[in-house]
Amino acid sequence: MEALGPRIKQLRQHANLNKAALARKVGVSDVTISYWESGAIKQIGHERLVALAEALQCPLSQLLEGDDTSRATPLYLHGKPPAPWLAPSANRITLPAELVAGDEWQDDCYLITPAPGERFDFLAPGDLAAISPADAFDRAGRYLIEDDRKLTIAYLERNSQGELQRHGEAADETGSSSMDGTQRVVGKVLARWRRERL
Repeated sequence: MEALGPRIKQLRQHANLNKAALARKVGVSDVTISYWESGAIKQIGHERLVALAEALQCPLSQLLEGDDTSRATPLYLHGKPPAPWLAPSANRITLPAELVAGDEWQDDCYLITPAPGERFDFLAPGDLAAISPADAFDRAGRYLIEDDRKLTIAYLERNSQGELQRHGEAADETGSSSMDGTQRVVGKVLARWRRERL
């Protein structure tokens, strides 16, 4: 409830109401509205909250909890293109620098999890990954790759001859392959969180 005051003010302004007009709709004085918005009055009774939500023409949940549009919700990663962040409803996230090992990443980043029934190397069902759109290899690490109309995750690195090599999760020396013209980088895995398995 700490942010309730600023939220009331923001919703009031969005509804194009001044304090006096809102006060009349709710049945309180405009001084009370000022106290609510400033946080001087922190406790608002249920009846007043309901009246406030009606006057501001918003759901009570939005008044109490705010807009959920900024909440990071994982996007489902499917085995077929397009990349999940191309959906219009995709929410970006900001990663604290300490979570991005060795990288100072400033670009867009999205929280990804495998879609039900999908399997990926380095990302098991229930795992989460922060992936940033990318179109080129920049240093050794895990990348999201589009390959023959499939999306896969692989570890990429340059070999001693400078060729770009791709490795799967269980790959040993014989399990690597060179990247060819049919494969392209579409994202870089910046961080990964594994689901605890009991």
